[in-house]
Amino acid sequence: MDQEPEPHPDAPWPVRRGGIWLRLYKHSLSLAFGILFAISFSLHFYGSLKDYNEEQISKKQQVITASEYITESRFWFESFQNWQSEFLAVASLVILSIWLREKGSPESKPVDMPHTETP
Repeated sequence: MDQEPEPHPDAPWPVRRGGIWLRLYKHSLSLAFGILFAISFSLHFYGSLKDYNEEQISKKQQVITASEYITESRFWFESFQNWQSEFLAVASLVILSIWLREKGSPESKPVDMPHTETP
């Protein structure tokens, strides 16, 4: 079970400072991944919209706005393809790490640790 952090001289500065900084630090991993997701989603959206409109121009068809493109099936198809491959990679690492081991690796469980225990 996770415990509340106790300030001590060697603790990271948000733990020593407390308040809003500690609250943010407690969830910093989720916040970092959320921000990275938002950035990558935005960049993908921008690039995909730009590519789509360039194709429309080359075909002498009308370009569309961002608010129109967000409802296009092409954008969501591309997004889900990207997410599928990323989730497959992460899921493989998580699931395989339950049963498989790598001696000497700090990321792996010890070779003799039961599958039901976590380090």
